Amino acid sequence: MTAPPVNEDLYPSRQGGNHFIERQDPTVYALANKVAPIAPQQIGEYAENGFVVLEDVFSDVEVRMFQQELERLSADEAIRASGETITEPGSGEVRSIFRVHECSPLFSKLAADPRLAELARYILDDEVYIHQSRLNYKPGFRGKEFYWHSDFETWHVEDGMPRMRALSMSITLTENFDFNGPLMLVPGSHRQFATCVGETPENHFKASLKKQEYGVPSDAQLKTLIDNGSIVTAKSKPGSVIVFDCNVLHGSNGNITPAPRSNVFFVYNALTNRVVEPFCDQPARPEYICSRTHITPLSD
Repeated sequence: MTAPPVNEDLYPSRQGGNHFIERQDPTVYALANKVAPIAPQQIGEYAENGFVVLEDVFSDVEVRMFQQELERLSADEAIRASGETITEPGSGEVRSIFRVHECSPLFSKLAADPRLAELARYILDDEVYIHQSRLNYKPGFRGKEFYWHSDFETWHVEDGMPRMRALSMSITLTENFDFNGPLMLVPGSHRQFATCVGETPENHFKASLKKQEYGVPSDAQLKTLIDNGSIVTAKSKPGSVIVFDCNVLHGSNGNITPAPRSNVFFVYNALTNRVVEPFCDQPARPEYICSRTHITPLSD
């Protein structure tokens, strides 16, 4: 069967009503006879649920290095003034710092670490590059929520990512308790693409990085997906890695506890799935949110 052109919109969204489109892409692209870099049952869990939590991937020493870099970057006035740092609505505390795989040598090395990159290459069965990277801080007391969404919906519509051949890895840098706004995911939701209503506003990214209001499923769609799949809270200790498919439904509550919930976040995209023109009537989002011209495959 001939593959469709990369600029064909197989997952139209923000063009009409809310409905579901059955996923037309694999979740695990690797052939069955290929040896996985993690246990086969973990690959099976990822394929079934759309995510898997890997414990104790990084040592305490490594985690302390990552935490020190997390603190250094948040205090760097040049980075805060770069336009690539997002602050919390109201408090002004750092919410996210983007493009950390380019502005930090330590996180650049981490993005290419074989413990992460080899797994991404296996699942996507391709060379990979970083589509997006960021530090998420979610400070204590005033860390705001991230509403339910599929990353792929935004990456497809606003960035022009053609197919579901990308995944995210969240390396936890602080304890993810069940009460400090950890990542919540809906098992099995990656099998359905939830189309969303509303035309994409101009410069939508400026508002959506603080609070996303477009590109989110309807209440009825959310209820259907959650009723079918439940909700799993990704509780984990520092040094763990949450690996999740680009289309799995996820979000997180606000954090009103003293304990911050911080992580470094890398999006691995298949080299053959490079972005094209956005599937909406707006210009492409900036390079620091979506790698469009600075595409370098991660070396083995």
